[in-house]
Amino acid sequence: MDAVQRFFSSPRFAVAGASNDPSKFGYRLLAWYHQHSLPVTPINPRAPSISLPSKAYDTVASPSSLPSPSQTSLSVVTPPAVTRQVLEEARAVGVPAVWLQPGAFDDAVLDYARKNFEAVVAGDGGRGGEGWCVLVDGEEGLEKAGMSWTSQKL
Repeated sequence: MDAVQRFFSSPRFAVAGASNDPSKFGYRLLAWYHQHSLPVTPINPRAPSISLPSKAYDTVASPSSLPSPSQTSLSVVTPPAVTRQVLEEARAVGVPAVWLQPGAFDDAVLDYARKNFEAVVAGDGGRGGEGWCVLVDGEEGLEKAGMSWTSQKL
């Protein structure tokens, strides 16, 4: 749980793999951050913006385009081969903490993440059956980090 607390201690957040498709986890993750009034930047190299019902977010193409990467915790919901590339770039620009959503990593990606970031949330654990997931474990993590949040409608 220390990694979750460290993850949520960042003042900014980003979602690699953010999507305009409401059926995709990248959309649902972005919506979760929005609903919890957290400052979030979607990362998607092919979409200039991601639209939720009540707000459109401008995207950035990659972690190196984040406005303050060293103050940003990164949620990743991309296929493992893409995740590795995202993590290498995130490390290069100083992202301190990552949360690898279920399905976004394999053993090699997880090993790389654990060797290169201050905090890594991934793998077995959490309250869901597939491992740590912001959608399932995020609210408890916010509380553990001492963050108060107010839910807002999409």
